[in-house]
Amino acid sequence: MAKLALDIDSTLHPYWDLLQRIVRERYGLELPYEEQYDWGINGLERDAVIHCVEETHSDENILAGVPYENAVKTVRGWHAEGHWIHVTSHRRVQTADATARWLDQIDMPYDDLHCSFDKVTRCSELGIHVLVDDSPVNIVRASEAGIVPATLIHPWNREVVERDGVIGAADWEGLRVALDPVLARLGA
Repeated sequence: MAKLALDIDSTLHPYWDLLQRIVRERYGLELPYEEQYDWGINGLERDAVIHCVEETHSDENILAGVPYENAVKTVRGWHAEGHWIHVTSHRRVQTADATARWLDQIDMPYDDLHCSFDKVTRCSELGIHVLVDDSPVNIVRASEAGIVPATLIHPWNREVVERDGVIGAADWEGLRVALDPVLARLGA
């Protein structure tokens, strides 16, 4: 059995469009997805960014999330094969109840849910083998901690995928194909 950790925002569901809408409504600033090459948002003060991110994590916005195509199906398959699924998100602890309701609502199997700001430390504590996350910071930290990193490819993490040979795919079907042999080896 392999232990997998799965991020939520920009991993299990599209996130950027929600954040972009909130930033546009509050500050009139456009954040085109295809131009987000850095892991950070330029043009807004840090507190404004934090406030917008927190709004994306309101109960209403969490429960309105629509998973990427094949995300739930893929995770269901891994879970049915006996792999342990840890869902982790860079969200405040108070969002855990709404996040759990959302996971139940989309029928996503999971064995553990943890909302915190240090995913990699938590993954190490749990003995996670594979972390699927979009953050280049978490991807690099996972690799340094001996955890296999994998990701859906976004403009902000494309470089780390290409430079470091991180497992990456454009969609969940591609991610499943790339990770299945790794999980089979880890589960053996």
